Amino acid sequence: MDGTTDTLGEDWGPFGRPLFNDPAMERLKRVGVVDVGSNSVRLVIFDGAARSPAYFYNEKIMAALGAGVPETGRLNPDGRVRAIAAIRRFQMLAEGLDMAPLTAVATAAVREAEDGPDFCDEVLRKTGLKLYVIDGVEEARLSAQGVLLGWPDASGTVCDIGGSSMELATLSGGEIGACLTSPLGPLRLGAVKGKKARKAHIRTVVGDLAEQLGPRQDRLYLVGGSWRAIARLDMERRDYPLHVLHEYRMTPKSVRATLKWMAELPLEDLSARTGTSMARLSLVPLAGEVLRQLVRTLGPREIAISSYGLREGLLYEQMPQLLRRRDPLIEACRFAEAKDARSPGFGKALSKFIAPLFRNAPEGRKRIIKAACLLHDVSWRAHPDYRHEVCFDNVTRASLGGLTHQARIFLGLSLLHRYKNRREGTRFEELYALLPEKDIRQAEVLGKAMRLGSMLAADKPGLTGALKWFPVKRRLELHLPEPAMGLFGEVAQARFASLAASLEAESVVRQMRAEAA
Repeated sequence: MDGTTDTLGEDWGPFGRPLFNDPAMERLKRVGVVDVGSNSVRLVIFDGAARSPAYFYNEKIMAALGAGVPETGRLNPDGRVRAIAAIRRFQMLAEGLDMAPLTAVATAAVREAEDGPDFCDEVLRKTGLKLYVIDGVEEARLSAQGVLLGWPDASGTVCDIGGSSMELATLSGGEIGACLTSPLGPLRLGAVKGKKARKAHIRTVVGDLAEQLGPRQDRLYLVGGSWRAIARLDMERRDYPLHVLHEYRMTPKSVRATLKWMAELPLEDLSARTGTSMARLSLVPLAGEVLRQLVRTLGPREIAISSYGLREGLLYEQMPQLLRRRDPLIEACRFAEAKDARSPGFGKALSKFIAPLFRNAPEGRKRIIKAACLLHDVSWRAHPDYRHEVCFDNVTRASLGGLTHQARIFLGLSLLHRYKNRREGTRFEELYALLPEKDIRQAEVLGKAMRLGSMLAADKPGLTGALKWFPVKRRLELHLPEPAMGLFGEVAQARFASLAASLEAESVVRQMRAEAA
């Protein structure tokens, strides 16, 4: 079955077609997803490496479609008008980009409102777009799959909060377990009168959910705009220097401190300090009450923010298992190299050239080293005076999965040193404090090794050199075949000396025998 006929279309869920027929596919045609939630209506267009797609376009409006549903049973009339206008615009944008048909999903507000089916009919009639209404358990499963897009081996509890509902799912070694839904969205909680009654209601619902989930998990993955707003406020309270929400980590103690801090400040002040809209912040106090109880009941050791959720889960749904097992970071870096590097494919040879320096590094670090080699030349179009800063800025703020904040800084520093010996005097110095000194030094060594290797024809037979590192003797040797000696000019010599200095090592150049070469 190829899933291309009308009869088989349902087999492929909301997409109505298979997106990844070829497991070896590394590129993805642009795919647009419209997410009609209880609070926001959003269009995301993905593009790029299939395993780690880039966000080509991202737009949302806070339509508050679910406001009033608990009291009236019907969608917010003003929200309906705004949502349909937004969807019509999204359709026009997609047509202008000459891309595949948009995929549209609707969640809690539309599935629970008595006029939900009528709204779907109106959307189809006025925009030509069919809304695929998913139930709460399916929403939990898709959100968990979105987390797996960024963390292929994730283990813990996924919690996705929307305007009208909150979904939970368990993950263990990259596999999805229990999937649950609950009425704990801020728009619905607003209908519970009295703080004491609301607190008791939240405690009861979270307790029931915890019993169904089973054993406690060490990590809680948070998905959803209200959670991200709280994380951004946690950054503000802590004066945290890297404002990238994906993979941001919090502790239960930090969450409690931030929720207390939030309660002491007016929403207008919080909005001005973080750039978060008042429409979003208006829901944050209620979401904070839920988070406080979740942390107390589930008892995670760590709370991680995921920017990937339902929309990314829809893409993950279409991926063959072979593609799912690929490393999202490495796939994104391969795509960037193929698209932007002057010599695509050189990164693999460069990685092999510098490998002796990192023979004893843990596997997680070797993975980041491989990523650095793939990215070492993708910013060559930037002005030479600013290339080192462009590299650092791009990596630390890019939409990349499978990359902790500390790994972002390490990767950024290594690429900075790929183009510049010194890291002092940049506008990024406050970020260096996120790394221990030994990691800073290793990033410097990696960058300088790439800086040297980029000058040698490491991917050309007969011109390939080799590094040999003797850490006990503190000696670094560069072995070059006779044809490559001519490449080892003054600049290359200076770069080799700089690398040796960073290793606090003696530098030795040897000519390789013909048979060794």
